[in-house]
Amino acid sequence: MTLLHTVRARHRSLGAALAAAGLLTTLLAAAGPAAATPDPGDASPGAGSRQSADLAPGRSLAPGEIPGQDEIVHSANVTPLANIPDAGLKGINSDLAFQGDYAYAGNYDGFTIYDIADPKVPRIVTQVLCPGGQNDVSVSGDLLFLSTDSSRSDDSCNSVSQPATEKSSWEGIKVFDIKDKKNPKYIKSVETACGSHTHTLVPGGRDIYLYVSSYSPSEAFPDCQPPHDGISVVKVPRKDPTRAAVVGFPVLFPDGGNPGAPEHPGVSKTTGCHDITALPSRDLAAGACMGDGILFDISEPEHPRVIDRVQDNVNFAFWHSATFNERADKVVFTDELGGGGAATCNEATGPNRGADGIYDITGRGDQRRLVFRGYFKIPRHQADTENCVAHNGSLVPVGNGRDIMVQAWYQGGVSVWDFTDSAHPQEIGYFERGPLTTDRLGLGGSWSAYYYNGHIYSNDIVKGLDVLRLDDRRTDSAKRVRMDRLNVQSQPEYH
Repeated sequence: MTLLHTVRARHRSLGAALAAAGLLTTLLAAAGPAAATPDPGDASPGAGSRQSADLAPGRSLAPGEIPGQDEIVHSANVTPLANIPDAGLKGINSDLAFQGDYAYAGNYDGFTIYDIADPKVPRIVTQVLCPGGQNDVSVSGDLLFLSTDSSRSDDSCNSVSQPATEKSSWEGIKVFDIKDKKNPKYIKSVETACGSHTHTLVPGGRDIYLYVSSYSPSEAFPDCQPPHDGISVVKVPRKDPTRAAVVGFPVLFPDGGNPGAPEHPGVSKTTGCHDITALPSRDLAAGACMGDGILFDISEPEHPRVIDRVQDNVNFAFWHSATFNERADKVVFTDELGGGGAATCNEATGPNRGADGIYDITGRGDQRRLVFRGYFKIPRHQADTENCVAHNGSLVPVGNGRDIMVQAWYQGGVSVWDFTDSAHPQEIGYFERGPLTTDRLGLGGSWSAYYYNGHIYSNDIVKGLDVLRLDDRRTDSAKRVRMDRLNVQSQPEYH
């Protein structure tokens, strides 16, 4: 493990990102009503200026307008406060977690710890070099967990890429002690079947549980054999996290799940889950599992139990993530059409593909059902050179029976939208930059955008950490909600 403290600017070529983008474009054109591919993978971030620390004031967009290259635009109720450019880590910036006055940002090459005590002047505390995309991150007490879903030569932070066809290859969960923020210590690894694309922290009493989501098994992969129809459950004893281990692999799809194409053209076959959001206070979780969306009971954390399952074989290509509303009577599922590397926020793709699907939860107990109500997609068309699709977001905890969330859309930027009326959601604020490139499809934009203690934090693939302030009478009540931690996939009880 290497600590990086030197801040330096750099430019990188599009390289593999453009090769991946060309493949995605082909898939989108050929797959009919929808097409599904994995996340951007090990593609390189796009070109364009990486630094924008001195944020311009920005302006609002005219209807139908696409901003200029790298131009900052935003609605009147959103104010960009700060940007911390990449420093040291060369990979794709990924997910975020928060604890106290710190933000933890994943990167395919490791993770960064930011001091956000003053959101207008965030600063890098340290960076840890530990390659293994996606490096999705969560924190609990003095522990930090990283997901590794790229086949590595071993479980160390000095590992190199190695084919998954080799039995000695490693993927899974890495555990760090972060008591000393300037000097995190790698203390444990847990190998999991098919790696760990994402993970969800489920707090228990004496133990922490991690629900590990992964997918795409193959007969050629010794550690990722089909059928892969469930999730790995990792148990982490709080008093001795070095004893962390897999304690089960609950099967969520005994019938195999969505068969995908050719029965459902353009739809992903379900071979595991992409992401799970737990709502521990209600003993509920919602899973986005490639071709299926599920609601399940987690009252026994080692034995999650599916209550209901839904599919959308018309407009959803790849069920990517889930968010409950505050009253736990709705779930927003995202569709990552094109895998995050395609231009799908345009007129040709339309408003119902690569969008959010809003589902009401009806009934009680085991009779609860997910009932589709409507779609939401950002109303601002993006250039055909901009990767854009629904991605990671969180609630803005406004309370009072209103449902508002903030969400990342890659190069579509950051959107604040209201889904109080499930059938008629609407955008109420936004922040975005113009295209990274104007001649070819580039890979960039906001990977995750979350609301934490009065501000929006966005981890941009290319530009680094953005801090935004939201000033709107519809969301002002959220500023009074103060939290000591936030792992978005372990959704808290805000009020």
